[in-house]
Parts: sequence; structure tokens; C-alpha cells
Amino acid sequence: MPWTAADANRHTKKANTPEKRSLWARIANERLRKGASEASAIRQANSVIKNHGK
Repeated sequence: MPWTAADANRHTKKANTPEKRSLWARIANERLRKGASEASAIRQANSVIKNHGK
């Protein structure tokens, strides 16, 4: 299932800007294409967003 930026709100509070939500969706979809499970793709996208801008 491809993720959209709107899905980011359900999975992390850190994606609080349109840019971060878009990045979250891009990362999650990239991980899915590379064979990760949906849960793993979500965790990886959350991690990227959490550390984004540090």
C-alpha cells in the first residue's frame, strides 16, 4: 500500500509540517519498494523524521 503525506499524522507527531509529512511518505514508500514490511517502513520513516534537522 503506498503511503501518502496525510498518513504521516497517524504514525508520528514529529511530522508537523507539510515538508516533513511529504518526506515521511517518500521514505516509507521507498522502504516498501526495497522489500521492507509495512511496520518496518513506518518505523524507518519515523526515525528519519525524528532525526530530521538535528
